Amino acid sequence: MKLAKTLAVGVAFAVALMAGAASAKDVKIGLVVKSLGNGFFEAANKGAQEAAKELGGVEVIYTGPTSTTAEGQIEVINSLIAQGVDAIAISANDPDAVVPALKKAKQRGIKVISWDSGVNKDGRILQLNPSSNELIGKMCLTLAKDHLDGGKGDFAILSATTTSTNQNIWIDQMKKQLKDFPGLNLVTTVYGDDLSDKSYREAEGLLKSNPNVKVIVAPTTVGVLAASKVVEDKGLVGKVYVTGLGLPSEMAGAIKSGATKEFAIWNPIDLGYSATQIAYHLVKGDATGKPGSEIEAGRMGKIKIDDKGEAAMSDPFVYNASNIDQFSKVF
Repeated sequence: MKLAKTLAVGVAFAVALMAGAASAKDVKIGLVVKSLGNGFFEAANKGAQEAAKELGGVEVIYTGPTSTTAEGQIEVINSLIAQGVDAIAISANDPDAVVPALKKAKQRGIKVISWDSGVNKDGRILQLNPSSNELIGKMCLTLAKDHLDGGKGDFAILSATTTSTNQNIWIDQMKKQLKDFPGLNLVTTVYGDDLSDKSYREAEGLLKSNPNVKVIVAPTTVGVLAASKVVEDKGLVGKVYVTGLGLPSEMAGAIKSGATKEFAIWNPIDLGYSATQIAYHLVKGDATGKPGSEIEAGRMGKIKIDDKGEAAMSDPFVYNASNIDQFSKVF
């Protein structure tokens, strides 16, 4: 009787261990964002969790610093290494500063990709751009032109941090393509560090020191929302317009108030989804991420890597009064 009871306990313990092993996630992916509490990245996390559920056996650890610093992201990366994740997908605050930590992750066998805001080649396998950098630059200039009478006048740029990879590339593209928009005059570029209060102050300050500026272009969701609030608070609706890259859920009020006529963005849900799909297939070994190769990305289809080790997801989409109500309920 005692032997039977001992065997029963042993069997139960073994079953419990097996159940625990079965419920454990096969693949752990650290989704590192520029900062927590940012609506763009929260939407990207929704897509990442969707991909994890679809793939099965995947745990996405959504994490990032509380402020947009490279130091904060380095701490997060080291923590993920200690947790033994299989992959890290990062939207970087600095393309260089995080590389040593990411190299350490790679040495431990962790698959590293960057998405949205990239890191230098030494720190990752590939970079997933939300769109073509040239198209984003052109779109921002087109939006500025469309907000000006006759497509002519002064505009300013309100960006994220001075080291933000993607914003700097897009601003560079805007400057390169200004020759194709002869009516536009770029007056200044200021930086709000992707913080709402600082972005608000920078937008307020540039309008005070540059009264001829009629359009603020913000290639960042935090900046475009903060600048729109300044225009509303200062009674400048109809005199100064804000445009750039923003989330429909956050920009619906600005469209309705008239602070902006239209803005653009890709779908951050799709971006998080694609980054997770790519990281998963790299971990599983059915994709290499090498230039010229393709990676399956679920409902997004195949994503091709170019000769620079980068991939583009989709073209920017324009939101205005005709479609804002539809999309503001989604992200």
